[in-house]
Amino acid sequence: MIENRLKHLRNAIAVLAFIILSGTFGFMIIEGWNFIDSIYMTIITITTTGFEEVHPLSKEGELFTIILVVSSFATVIYIGSIGIQILIESNIFRRRKMYKKIEGLSDHYIVCGFGRMGNHICNELQNSNVSFVVIENNSDNFNTLDKLNYLYDTGDAANDATLLRTGIKKARGLVAVLSSDAENVFATLSAKSLNPNIFVVARAVEENSESKLLKAGADRVVKPYELGGVRMAEILLRPGVLDFIDVVVGKKNLDLQIEEITVKKGSSMHGKTLAELPLRKELNIIIVSIQNEERGIFIYNPKSDTIVDEGNKMIAIGERASLDKLKNL
Repeated sequence: MIENRLKHLRNAIAVLAFIILSGTFGFMIIEGWNFIDSIYMTIITITTTGFEEVHPLSKEGELFTIILVVSSFATVIYIGSIGIQILIESNIFRRRKMYKKIEGLSDHYIVCGFGRMGNHICNELQNSNVSFVVIENNSDNFNTLDKLNYLYDTGDAANDATLLRTGIKKARGLVAVLSSDAENVFATLSAKSLNPNIFVVARAVEENSESKLLKAGADRVVKPYELGGVRMAEILLRPGVLDFIDVVVGKKNLDLQIEEITVKKGSSMHGKTLAELPLRKELNIIIVSIQNEERGIFIYNPKSDTIVDEGNKMIAIGERASLDKLKNL
């Protein structure tokens, strides 16, 4: 459809160019003007600029000018209408293409809100090479989302239809960082009603909002001011410790990082001890802790004879490539 519109646009522009040439040579023949005066008169006539005539027109020249105005005006209107149609159709086509990509997402993350915090969250997800989609209804942010080439939906994050369009039932997690705590509560409530198993992280600005978000189903609640205050105090008291944490979470652009690795069903790690896994010698990975949520077991600094089971979550520190290999065991 767009290709057809472009073809019509090219033809219309060619017609307009022909009208300009015809007008120029028409004034040269009818009025006997030179080329510069003729093309100048043609341009100001077509654009309806309103400047005075270059020279007085004869009756034939006036009639020719009327024909030139009508034909050029109709052509310009036609070009404008085609241009608008192309813009609308290209935007629709782009949105359809985006929604098709969103439909194909699985085990992805949904970011509700693209303010300052949402922007940072998306940047971290992008750097971690994971799939995500943004829900943002503030048109001021659409250009930024387009420039960053992020997948996004322009609906309401608390609306079931919007969440379903963004693949809530196939999503791995959702983060709610909307403009108010009330919106985050509604988004969390809607997300959990559609997918009770989804992991939800929500932001709470007001102190009394944390309990409401937890009741709505949020698995974790982050209070930015409290978190920021604690971190600043930690930097003040223990700067070396925080520098190390920044390294392992990837903020220092080094290859070392910390990762949560879930032992999936059918993994070759199941039933083996840590000593039997290629952790230290081959991969140079340190297992900080092992957690089994179903059994309520949390082992810090596990021993080499600790047995790994399906569903265990291991907190590991190592190089990115080594951690990726461990995930695939």
